[in-house]
Amino acid sequence: MASRSFSSTMAILLTLLFITFSPPCLATRRLTALYQPPEMSLTYHHGAVLQGNIPISVLWYGRFTPTQKSIISDFLSSLTQTSQSPSPSVSQWWSTINSLYLSKTSSTKFGLKNSNMLLANQRTDAKCSMGKSLSLSQIATLAANARAKKGGIALVLTAQDVAVEGFCMSRCGMHGTVTKTGSTFIWVGNSATQCPGQCAWPFHQPIYGPQTPPLIAPNGDVGIDGMIINIGSMIAGAVTNPFGDGFFQGLKEAPLEAATACPGVYGKGAFPGYPGHLLVNPATGASYNANGARGRNYLLPALFDPATSSCSTLV
Repeated sequence: MASRSFSSTMAILLTLLFITFSPPCLATRRLTALYQPPEMSLTYHHGAVLQGNIPISVLWYGRFTPTQKSIISDFLSSLTQTSQSPSPSVSQWWSTINSLYLSKTSSTKFGLKNSNMLLANQRTDAKCSMGKSLSLSQIATLAANARAKKGGIALVLTAQDVAVEGFCMSRCGMHGTVTKTGSTFIWVGNSATQCPGQCAWPFHQPIYGPQTPPLIAPNGDVGIDGMIINIGSMIAGAVTNPFGDGFFQGLKEAPLEAATACPGVYGKGAFPGYPGHLLVNPATGASYNANGARGRNYLLPALFDPATSSCSTLV
């Protein structure tokens, strides 16, 4: 009994000595390993979502070439489910919104399960009537001027020489509501001359992180192809969380949404600095993951799957 008691006492003393003189990093690693923070989930907060036929009214603010307008207009037209583009397609990407999000809302009992994006009217303010340095309140005013149809989205697009509050510092685009009408609006800027490494990656060298070579833009315009990524991301957020009480993760004031919850992910196998396995156009060497209208190629962000807590990609 004495030897067993001594052995136990010695074991306790040795354990205490080990804890006392262990390197701080080792102690920290052991302590932190005991606590596993809960996973954040992207959930439905029972608010309104946009469903049915959703007309998009575009306001081109600043100078855009006819080719640039065509690239974006073709993308918007590709979102409709009747698009006949080969797989993987922009319309398939959009149908993921319906299956992962809209079909899970209470409005499905009324037969509203899907959304179809319809390109409606387009207006141009080439002379920049409100100047070339815009506040967010001015963006909302421009959105109202876009005259979006009821139940639709006003899409404000600013040219590469137009500065917007927070652009390149905290955002590449945003969506919100027009207070007077209660309608939804989206703003996205062309980052070509301001911050392509931030808002047009992976088509430009990144500002921070691994300095991997940039990919070739599928439509030959780094700024516009970067805008397509951000337009897609913002439309996904605007439809699933238009008024701040739909689908989101985290704080309502700074939510992660359907696409923004998967930053930098465009194909399977993605990791920081690497967009994932993508398709390559053999004629141009450009990278893409979705086919669109009139034979165009686009790169679209992954969409977060709330059921699996993973990012869903086309390729």
